[in-house]
Amino acid sequence: MLKIVLISGKRKCGKDYISERLQKRLSDRAQIVRISEPIKSEWAQKLQLDLSALLSDGPYKEQYRRDMIVWSDEVRSRDYGYFCRVAMEQALAHRPTPYILVSDVRRKNDIRWFQETYGLEKVQTVRLTSSPETRFARGWTFTEGIDDVPSECDLDDFVGFDLVVANDDELSHESIDELLEKMQLK
Repeated sequence: MLKIVLISGKRKCGKDYISERLQKRLSDRAQIVRISEPIKSEWAQKLQLDLSALLSDGPYKEQYRRDMIVWSDEVRSRDYGYFCRVAMEQALAHRPTPYILVSDVRRKNDIRWFQETYGLEKVQTVRLTSSPETRFARGWTFTEGIDDVPSECDLDDFVGFDLVVANDDELSHESIDELLEKMQLK
């Protein structure tokens, strides 16, 4: 049975890191899906940019982030589930697995789309938290127009997370196992 884990959190709270650790423990039974991949792919194609640099966690992406957010919000205003649908279609066509870890859920409408499309019983929501000090140590600095817009703040007042995980310290092997157990993914 397909189980989809929606992972959310602020920039530099460790969404990719935790997703990769979970995927590694689940091995070939899981894959990571990023809603941002079709956003970045279409944006790169539209502006003839380096897609691999946009997909990385570096300064190249940051110089385009604000404009990408504005453009993707325009697309979402016409079809709130567009990027979720494209990401999932690509993932399921490429390599179906029993577990899907969506590593970059940022909006209530992302959660809504997954729950409406796959059903509440197949979707689990996980919120990662990290202190501003931890995020700063990981390279985050507050950026107006990025850290104060819906792509970063829409889930701040969401109260329906199935699991909230503090990610200020390096999670041990045992901590990842405990997380998998709480998520019922073992």
